Amino acid sequence: MPALTPAQREVLRALVDTAVPALEVAEDPHGFWATPGSAVGADQALADLLTQLPEDGQAGMAQLLDGLALLGFQHQGRHAREGLLAVAQALAPEAHAAIATLRGAACMLAHSLTDENGRNPFWPQYGYPGPQITPPDAEPYITPHIPADGDVIEADVVVVGSGAGGGTIAGELATRGRRVVVLEAGGATSERDYRQLEREATKAMLYRQGLATTADGNVGLLAGRTLGGGTTVNWHNCVRPSDAVRREWARDHGLDGLDTPEFDRHMEAVLTRMGANDRCSDFNGPHQRMAEGAKALGWSMHTAVRNVDEASYDPVAAGYTQFGDVSGSRRGTLSTYLRDAYDHGATIVVNVRADRILVEDGRAAGVEATYTDPETGAEARITVRAADVVAACGALETPALLLRSGIGGPAVGRHLYLHPAVAVFGVYAEDQRAWWGPPQAAVMDEFRDLGDGHGLLVEGVHYMPGLYGYQLAKRDGALAKEAMSKLGRMSPLLFLLRDHAGGQVTIDANGEAVHTYALSDERDVATYRKGLRVLAELHLAAGALELWLGPAPTFRRGDDLDAWLAGLSAMPIGAGGLPMASAHQMGGARMGTDPRTSVAGPDGELHDVPGVWIGDTSAFPTPSGANPMLTCMALAHRTAERIGGRKASDA
Repeated sequence: MPALTPAQREVLRALVDTAVPALEVAEDPHGFWATPGSAVGADQALADLLTQLPEDGQAGMAQLLDGLALLGFQHQGRHAREGLLAVAQALAPEAHAAIATLRGAACMLAHSLTDENGRNPFWPQYGYPGPQITPPDAEPYITPHIPADGDVIEADVVVVGSGAGGGTIAGELATRGRRVVVLEAGGATSERDYRQLEREATKAMLYRQGLATTADGNVGLLAGRTLGGGTTVNWHNCVRPSDAVRREWARDHGLDGLDTPEFDRHMEAVLTRMGANDRCSDFNGPHQRMAEGAKALGWSMHTAVRNVDEASYDPVAAGYTQFGDVSGSRRGTLSTYLRDAYDHGATIVVNVRADRILVEDGRAAGVEATYTDPETGAEARITVRAADVVAACGALETPALLLRSGIGGPAVGRHLYLHPAVAVFGVYAEDQRAWWGPPQAAVMDEFRDLGDGHGLLVEGVHYMPGLYGYQLAKRDGALAKEAMSKLGRMSPLLFLLRDHAGGQVTIDANGEAVHTYALSDERDVATYRKGLRVLAELHLAAGALELWLGPAPTFRRGDDLDAWLAGLSAMPIGAGGLPMASAHQMGGARMGTDPRTSVAGPDGELHDVPGVWIGDTSAFPTPSGANPMLTCMALAHRTAERIGGRKASDA
């Protein structure tokens, strides 16, 4: 994107200060109300973010800024600016989405940018302490290989992706004597890198710097892009798939053994390797409120099983786990299966994009990839020659890799499931200390099955002032500030639903992944509406004084709940309406018996290209209806046995 013109920069600054305005209030001991978003550099950071957009997105944003400049937006008072934005949003869906994105991003940056001391001036208002632990200076356990341009690496198996699926397969096969190469698109991190800063960690370890959305603007996408994948940044929740889901996958999609003790064996193997337990699941304020509400309503709830080492677990560090677990207690693939692979001679390459899978004589032959030096930006083309290729770069990218490679058949990219989720923020009388302790220490599963194996789960949320700022952004900047001023007393709880209908992954002219998804199935819409009621009733049963949800009007105790929910039902779901987010992406290269509707056979090997295996959540035939890490790792353990030629009877 060309550098912003002076007029465009003025408009952007004015827009930031409209979303996060300076306001005069009688008591402002921390300067929270008087500080505008531009005072923390949110306008400059937002300008930098615009350069990360695709070319057409950059052009659209520039056109919007120019249009506002012609209207004299930058010279108006706050109320006039809000009026102009409302008029502009009504002109076209594209304008609505662009302005909503800019407004939300302004709030996100204002509450997550930090000074040289790692502090933000808004945090004292809501009691967020920021970083609390000095990272250790120990060297990382794994030293990645740095390739040279033109390198050809010989292997038995090349695994594209290092997360729950790829990391598990790499570890299992390397320990059995296979020559393994792991290719990871993100960088490598360790405890010494985890400074507990939201914006820094988000840029370094999340997919598309944590700013990914579906192309239609309907769903925000949260996924890992770092060595260890999602297991390095997720919330440790090891939720077993339901019996109904396991029967469905076995009966309807041919995944033999998924509904028998055979699959239990795979789950127990990975749970044991991760040291999963329910003894490191301390309840912070939101989880205490969840427990109180569930008890009052008679709803089922249980303590979460988490892959955490008891010996090094620290509840303070746990509150920052998405920013990297500085305590070293996280037992993701980075500290388990990838170490196993590394200890057994695997070559691990980071900052490398798999361009395409090589196919020769009708079967897998390796991968062509591009390594980018993170310091200089210099690129190196490399080739990994291997008889077996495991595509495990996540449901957002594995289908794109197959499409770039021209393999996988007609179902590639179809049936993308997202477990759409939304958080409702309950405001309570006392400080909730939501930043302390595990982000997901319990699961409320009363409505997991609403009759057909589909339903919803209620869980906790990681504390992220920036993301909360985005979620609580309002057309009225003063109202957004009011919401954030109460953040210390807020308990965010979310529901996620097991969707019936999916979306799609395609690729653009440059081969980059494009995701589309709309919540259009009547059953899914009904479950979404049900989830809003469940969260509202749960909060109110626990004593919440107010309920805040995205663009919706604030509910205050004593209001008519049915009327409030009816108002929400009149709002669309997705872009321009009620929010959806996804931290669980599944499908797009699913397993099954029919090559017309599935990409891989029941063992994970492509129907059309022997030697290419799907090793991540994109292999799920349907959504798991539970946090997918455990199911993914168990399926990967199963797939590794198939690749390794080990039969169940040999266990």
